[in-house]
Amino acid sequence: MEFTYAPKGVCSRRFEIKVEDNKIESLKVIGGCDGNLKGISRLVVGMDVDDAISRMDGIDCKGKGTSCPDQIAQALKSFKAANA
Repeated sequence: MEFTYAPKGVCSRRFEIKVEDNKIESLKVIGGCDGNLKGISRLVVGMDVDDAISRMDGIDCKGKGTSCPDQIAQALKSFKAANA
């Protein structure tokens, strides 16, 4: 299932995520720190959604209270809640 998410409080403007059988198939980030987010996108492909959430949830960027990795975790939490 593919879904989009509009992150809050970060430079990224949109996440396009594909999940199948609770595994992340792809993650495309629009906006933000291009190289870092391409790296994160590659690292999470094949990862279990719950593992990705536990690894990235709560990561802070410069005292903002969130970060792109944290927002990815929030997107995945939202996806899980909508598909429970």
